Amino acid sequence: MPTADAAAPSPPGDAAPPARRAARAGVAEALGAPAVAMAATFLAFGAAVREAGLPIGWALAASWGVYGMPGQLVLVQHAASGGAAGVLPAVLGAVAVNARFLPMAIALAPMFAAPRRARAWSLLGAPFVAITPWAAAMRALPGMAPPGRLPWFLGFGLASWLVAGAAAMAGHAVAGLLDPATRAVLVFANPLYFALLLAADLGRPGTRGAVLAGAAAAPLALVLPAAWGLLAAGVVGGTAAFFLGRRGGRRV
Repeated sequence: MPTADAAAPSPPGDAAPPARRAARAGVAEALGAPAVAMAATFLAFGAAVREAGLPIGWALAASWGVYGMPGQLVLVQHAASGGAAGVLPAVLGAVAVNARFLPMAIALAPMFAAPRRARAWSLLGAPFVAITPWAAAMRALPGMAPPGRLPWFLGFGLASWLVAGAAAMAGHAVAGLLDPATRAVLVFANPLYFALLLAADLGRPGTRGAVLAGAAAAPLALVLPAAWGLLAAGVVGGTAAFFLGRRGGRRV
C-alpha cells in the first residue's frame, strides 16, 4: 500500500526542469535586498545623468552597457565636459576602473564547469559580472548542484540588470527631487550592501583574511595620489590576502 507521502501530489514547481527552477530561484534572490541596494545606487546615477544635461536614453545605455558604477561615472564626467579630450580617454578610464571585474569572472568561472560542448553557454554570464551578482554568487553557488549554478546566476544577473536600468530611468525622471547630498548617499547604498555581506561572512577564515588585509591596505588610498591610491590599496591588500590564504591552506 502506498504511503501518504507517496500519494501526495508534488508541488507545481517540482514539475519544472531543474535549470528553470534554479533560474527562478536566482530571480527571487535578486529581487530582495540586492534589488533595493542596486536600485538606490542607479537611481542616483540616473539623476546625475539628468544633471549633466544628457537624455534618458543615455542613462539606460550607460547602465546596461557599462554596468559598473565607477565606469558609468567616468563617462558622465566626460560627457558633462563636452568630451573635449576625446572619446578614447573616457573609454580607457571606464575600462581601467572596471578592471576589477576580470578577477571576479576568474573566481566565478570554475563554478560553471560544464562539458566541452556546453562551455560556450557560460559566456552568457559575462555581461552580468558586477559587484552585487558576484557577491551573491560567491555565497550561493558553492552549496548548489553544478547543473543549476549557471541558470541561477543568469536569473540573478538578468533580474539585477533590469532593475538597474529601470532605476536609472526613474532617477532621470525624478532628478529634480533629489538634492546633491541625497544622491551622494544613494550612490553608496550598493557598496554598503556589499560591505554588510562581507561582514556577515567574517566567521569564514578566507573572508576574514581578505577583509583584514583590505582594511590594512586602505590607508594607501589616502596617502597616495588620487589617481593611484585606490588601485594601489586594492593590489596590495588583495596580494596580501592571497598569500595569507595560501599560507593558511585556504584560497581567499
